[in-house]
Amino acid sequence: MHRVYFGLGSNMGNRGQLLEQAIQLIGERVGPVTRRSSLVETEPWGFESANRFLNGVVRCETERTPREVLRLTQQIERDLGKSKAHATRRTHRPTADSPQATYHDRPIDIDILLYDDLTVDEPDLKIPHPLMTQREFVMTPLREAMSEE
Repeated sequence: MHRVYFGLGSNMGNRGQLLEQAIQLIGERVGPVTRRSSLVETEPWGFESANRFLNGVVRCETERTPREVLRLTQQIERDLGKSKAHATRRTHRPTADSPQATYHDRPIDIDILLYDDLTVDEPDLKIPHPLMTQREFVMTPLREAMSEE
């Protein structure tokens, strides 16, 4: 079994309900959710919007490959209303100083943060998530989800 941490965010619609549905679907389609952080309300990162985000992190155990996990989480996003209009558009590969992306409001966003201690560097799949350490709305819930009780 592999241990995967997901960052979750929503700033459209019933944010709490969408996050709960995403967690339920991750548990059903990817593998059992074994830890979850508290949800935190945050300002948008990388763009301006009147809509605040709810963010959190969940840990799941899975037998799926990273590529399968990506495919399944993208399908969950589509099932919960995320469309191409909500997608992040990259102008070139992000760096610490220059994310070079156009962000938008979205009903749901599911990012693969960590997959065991694996490193993946493919055009459409980066593990660990390349910008997670710059985002306190990711790191605070991630530390909470990773802490042992």
